[in-house]
Amino acid sequence: MSAATTMTTAETKAAARQKVATLAFWSIVVACVVLVLKLAAWYITGSVALYSDAAESIVNVIASAAAFWAIQISYKPADQDHPFGHHKAEYFSAVLEGVLIVVAALLIISEVWRSWQHPAPLEQPWKGLAVNGVATIINAIWAWALIRAGQNAKSPALTADGQHIMTDVVTSVGVFGGLVGAVLTGWQILDPALAVIVALNILWQGWHVIGSSMSGLMDRAVDTQEHMQIRDIISANSRGALEVHDLKTRIAGRATFIEFHLVVDADMTVGASHVICDRIEDALKAEIPSVRVTIHVEPDDEAKLPKGTTAVPFA
Repeated sequence: MSAATTMTTAETKAAARQKVATLAFWSIVVACVVLVLKLAAWYITGSVALYSDAAESIVNVIASAAAFWAIQISYKPADQDHPFGHHKAEYFSAVLEGVLIVVAALLIISEVWRSWQHPAPLEQPWKGLAVNGVATIINAIWAWALIRAGQNAKSPALTADGQHIMTDVVTSVGVFGGLVGAVLTGWQILDPALAVIVALNILWQGWHVIGSSMSGLMDRAVDTQEHMQIRDIISANSRGALEVHDLKTRIAGRATFIEFHLVVDADMTVGASHVICDRIEDALKAEIPSVRVTIHVEPDDEAKLPKGTTAVPFA
C-alpha cells in the first residue's frame, strides 16, 4: 500500500471521526432547545402528559452528553492498556441511556399518580400544544439524521441516541393527538392516561436499548448476511491455501474483529503463506470498514476435510 493511499485512508477516517463528533455535539444543542420548548409547553398547560414528554427530553440531554463523551473516548487510538482500542466505550453510553430512560419512566408514573389524586383542568392548551408541536418536528428531523449517520458510521452511541429521540417523537405525536381529543371532548382523564402510555412506551424502549448494548459488550457476532460476505471474501482470496476453518467474528462499536485458521501445505514457506494472508486481509479491509483480522496458519495435517478437496472450502 502506497504512502499516498495510506494518507488518504487516514484522512478519510479523520473526516468520519470529526463528522460523528460534530453530530454528537449538535445533538446536545438540539436536545437542549427541544427541552426548553417542552418545558414551556408543560408550564403553559399544566398537563401531566406534556410533563412526561418533557421528562423524556431531560433524559435526551443527559444521554446526548454521554454519547458525545463516549464517542470521544471510542475514537482514541489503541494504547498499552487497551491494545484492541476503545470501541466499546459507546456501549457504556448506550447502557447509561437505557437506564436513564427507565428512570424517566418511573418519574412519569409517580407524577401521574399525583395528578390522578389532584386533577386540574388544562390551561391554554392550544398554545402549549403549538409549542410542543414545534419541538416534535425538530426532534423528528434530528432523529432521522442521527439514525442514518449512526448506521453509516457503525456508531452504537449515535444510533441509540437517534432511536431514543425517534421514540420521543412517536410518544409526542401520541400525546399531541390525545390532548387535542381531551380538549375537544372535555375528558380530562385522557391527560394522565396518555402519560401512563408514554411511560410504558419509554420503559420498553429503555429495555431495548439496554439489551442491544449488553449484546455488544458480550462480543456479539456479525449478522448472518455479513458473516456470509466474510466467508465469500476469504474463499475468493485464499488461492494457494487448502482449507479455512474456525471462523469467528465479533463486533465492538465500529470495529469488526475476524479470526480464522488457514490450512496450507506443510512444505509451504512462511513467506508464501504470508502472501496469502496479506491478500485475504487486504480484501477484507477493502469491503468491511474498521476490520481487524487475525489469521492462524496451520499445516495440512491440521485440516478437517479430506486431502484432495477442491477449491478452498470452509470446514
